[in-house]
Amino acid sequence: MKSITVEVIVGAPIEKVWKMWTGPEHIVHWCHASDDWECPKAENDLRVGGRFLSTFAAKDKSQSFDLTGTYTAVEENKLIGYTMDGDDARKVEIHFEKVDGGVKITETFDMENQNSEELQRSGWQAILNNFKSYVESN
Repeated sequence: MKSITVEVIVGAPIEKVWKMWTGPEHIVHWCHASDDWECPKAENDLRVGGRFLSTFAAKDKSQSFDLTGTYTAVEENKLIGYTMDGDDARKVEIHFEKVDGGVKITETFDMENQNSEELQRSGWQAILNNFKSYVESN
């Protein structure tokens, strides 16, 4: 399965970045790809074998879906790995690295077959950019 990598540098300490990436009370504020979507619900049991749920919903209430999965790797302030639920069980790895000016987040995910590579890359990058904005403004 082909994978895509997106990344961003967040101007904040690693502990703040980790807390805001993993805390459901924060996830609901940044986990969406465009301004006409939102994440009204998030659950997170951050441990190997733990599960997560993020609900993605159009603000006009026309559609919504849940992204769910199981954690396969958790190293605090360093790495999160998970497998998404679904027929294709796509894998995701997120690396957190201290760099000059903050934290570099590198996210690599298996492609799905319904949308183009560019659409998937731009959507996941938009979510990362929303995360950066949220952390840096809070």
